[in-house]
Amino acid sequence: MAHVELGMKVRDSITGYTGIAVARTQWLHGCVRITIQGDALKDGAPLDPYTVDEPQVEVVVEEAAPSAEPRHGERPAPMRPPTPPRR
Repeated sequence: MAHVELGMKVRDSITGYTGIAVARTQWLHGCVRITIQGDALKDGAPLDPYTVDEPQVEVVVEEAAPSAEPRHGERPAPMRPPTPPRR
């Protein structure tokens, strides 16, 4: 069993469902679940995500997708308007 990194292309070994690993959930007693977002469309919409136990997942492509990085410059700190005087 290969360690699954987010962004890797993976397949459920039982159903054959293939897609990108988009979430990794670790439960209290050690169960690790991987959520797979299918890379196919049905009626023009993406398939629903599918969650399976990590040992059931096969890595199809070892290289993970590039991580999302901010695409916009730094944001200025929010400014609070001055408090109006009390009457």
